Amino acid sequence: MAHEPRLKRELRLLLAGQRTAALGTLTEGGEPFVSMVPFALEPVHGCLVLHVSGLAAHTRQMQRHPHVSVLVMQAEQAGEPVHALPRVSLDGTASEAEVGSARWQACRSAYLARFPEAEPMTELPDFRFVAITPASARHVAGFGAARTVEPEELRDVLAGT
Repeated sequence: MAHEPRLKRELRLLLAGQRTAALGTLTEGGEPFVSMVPFALEPVHGCLVLHVSGLAAHTRQMQRHPHVSVLVMQAEQAGEPVHALPRVSLDGTASEAEVGSARWQACRSAYLARFPEAEPMTELPDFRFVAITPASARHVAGFGAARTVEPEELRDVLAGT
């Protein structure tokens, strides 16, 4: 088995270990808006998958302005310093997966593998799968350990390699 660099492994484990993220979108007026979203990782297309309602503000905002930012961070632990919490900020593009397409099937499978209890929601007509394809990332592995993640490494991490 090939050696995996420590920071790459930590990033992969962070993304695999957390199930919620802060999603940053832009309102119609261009103001920032942040919401909490559950997410899954879809390795074939190298994206994060959201399952969102058409009624949600962030869904309409992603349709108008597909450039988004996603923050995934390790949960705070009582008594531990918060300044060193591992986290990654991903900037990317949101696109809705067309119902029934291969991409939609892949997004649905990835999402339900992580959230099997959401299966009934996938049948609701106002819900859809949105793929966030990251273009860049900033990873903080701990205090004093911040770095920009190169696109090739980001693709590998999202692909699970």
